[in-house]
This record gives sequence, C-alpha cells and structure tokens, in this order.
Amino acid sequence: MRIQEHPVLDFKKGKEVEFTCNDKTIMGYEGETIAAALHASGVKVLSHSSENHRPRGFYCAIGNCSSCLMEVDGMPNVRICTEPLKAGMVVLSQSGKGEIR
Repeated sequence: MRIQEHPVLDFKKGKEVEFTCNDKTIMGYEGETIAAALHASGVKVLSHSSENHRPRGFYCAIGNCSSCLMEVDGMPNVRICTEPLKAGMVVLSQSGKGEIR
C-alpha cells in the first residue's frame, strides 16, 4: 500500500521501525510521515469530526487541514501528515473515537 516509484517525487526509505497507535504495534519506515505509515498499515480513520463524529482520514498530506491531528509522544494537535516517523513513537487519537482498521 506504499507508493514505491513516482515520476517526480523521490522516496527515501529509512530503516523499518516499530511504533504504537492507540495501543497497537505498527511497523513503518523511519523518516516517512506518521500518516503514511498508518495508511500503509491499513489505518484509514485518524480522527472524528467534533460535531457529527464523522470519520476523518489522511486528506491533504501538507499540513493544511485538521483531519490528521493526533497526540504524539504526549504532545496534542500534531499534524501527523507532516511529522516524520521515529522508532518508539506513541500515537493516540484525540477524539476518543479513534479506530485501528
């Protein structure tokens, strides 16, 4: 589920690392964004809208929307679509309704 080749972008893949999201152990590649690692692992729902509790997923990938705000290593409101993955990170849904699928 990862893009391996692209005509314009260069994907530098770091070493494979382990991190947790909502108490589930997930593997990703160091340096890719947390959102990309979650998406590649099958996690499609990152949060829910506050008013209607509709699911929010990986959307803009450039830090403009608020669909990917999660708590990372105790820091709330991190835009995980631009945050590089590091080994041992602890990622949590903020809405309390996060899902791992």
